[in-house]
Amino acid sequence: MRKRSPWFILSLCCALCFVSCATNMAERKLKAEAFRHLGERYLAQRNVRGALKEFLKAEALYDEDHLLQNDLGLAYSEMGKLDLALKHFEKALDLNPDYAGAWNNMGTIYIKMEEWDKAIGSFNRALDQLLYATPHFALNNLGEAYRGKKDYERSVLYYRKALHAEPRFVRAHRGLALTYMDMGDYDTAISSLEKAVEYAPDFALAYYDLGRAYIGKYNREKALSAFKKVIALVPDSPLADAASAEMSKLQR
Repeated sequence: MRKRSPWFILSLCCALCFVSCATNMAERKLKAEAFRHLGERYLAQRNVRGALKEFLKAEALYDEDHLLQNDLGLAYSEMGKLDLALKHFEKALDLNPDYAGAWNNMGTIYIKMEEWDKAIGSFNRALDQLLYATPHFALNNLGEAYRGKKDYERSVLYYRKALHAEPRFVRAHRGLALTYMDMGDYDTAISSLEKAVEYAPDFALAYYDLGRAYIGKYNREKALSAFKKVIALVPDSPLADAASAEMSKLQR
């Protein structure tokens, strides 16, 4: 029997080790992906802690997934841990600089931090990605950032661009209304909010804002009606308490 060369045996061992390592990594990625998908289902159900638990399991197996890093950012954002959220969105973008969703999500963190210019930069990076499937989100968020800067003209411009892209986008209708309320134009604000509640009849926050807009127009009855709707939609909530407080002022 022919004796094998030591180099042949070494090469064979290395090849087998490579195949074994590659197989092991593939299995780790599959398990991590399964944990990520489960976490995303929990996050959609507003079970943020359950979602975070699954995301951390996934990260322990394989942390180079930009989708997972984005999910971790979303979970920490929901928990109010903004610095951690920002860290994970940044990692998602290190792994995939063209990931528009992470640019948009990072911008929302800067809005919460009231770092308006950084937010605007992030949303524009999202819009730079030609394959971004939901540009109306970033356009709406630009409207919010410019409203935060009190640049109402640009705020209106971007909310309207969001609505041009998605006419039934209720968040943009509400944001546009808030900008017009800041400008003292209650008639246009009411028109936008009425569209918001037409498209989303359970949108309690829009009814609350509608009540405030009617107060601006000195229309007591319609304001009371809007606040009553808030209480009916979300009883025993902080928003219902705020609506009750507004009703008490109107009934004095």
